[in-house]
Amino acid sequence: MSAHPRAFVTLAAPSFGPVHSHRDGRARTEELRALVWKEVDLVGDPDKDVPPWIAVWWSVRAGGDTKTRRSRRSLALPRRYEEGLKAHRELQRQDKAEAGKKWKDHDLVFASLVGTPLDAHNVRRAFRKIPKDAGLRAYYWTPREMRHSFVSLLSDSGVPLEEIARLVGHRGTAAPRRSTPTRSAPSCSAERR
Repeated sequence: MSAHPRAFVTLAAPSFGPVHSHRDGRARTEELRALVWKEVDLVGDPDKDVPPWIAVWWSVRAGGDTKTRRSRRSLALPRRYEEGLKAHRELQRQDKAEAGKKWKDHDLVFASLVGTPLDAHNVRRAFRKIPKDAGLRAYYWTPREMRHSFVSLLSDSGVPLEEIARLVGHRGTAAPRRSTPTRSAPSCSAERR
């Protein structure tokens, strides 16, 4: 992966602040690895109230299809994603200039330092730099865990399972229900020492 994993993680990561309904959808890492710049609109159409967006219509799965037909979608980009992708595009241009003739142009938004497609190992290795920089044991962290954390945090905040399912692209509540462990609140009656 390019030396800039944060833009990738930003698009895959859940937002741990307030839910932004339809504007806060997420893409799977397998979908982001297939994302090309021609499917990214960092301007939108402000006159028609159309925000910047990405088209998530393909993945790196066999045959290039997304996990489900319902997974094919366009996602509106919150401002921080838009800004992150603009900065990422500029860094990628620098990577391309540094690579020179070694650059293989696949129009990929997220590519190696020479423009080639990423594999899952590239993504995990680059992702683990972030928890490591935060002082966490990086080996145990994967991009997929962000999705599960997103579901758990929303559930803990009282967001209905139907809304959580919609936000993560599921028709029903069975998958979010499996991802949401039953938690008990800490006891307030325990004496503090």
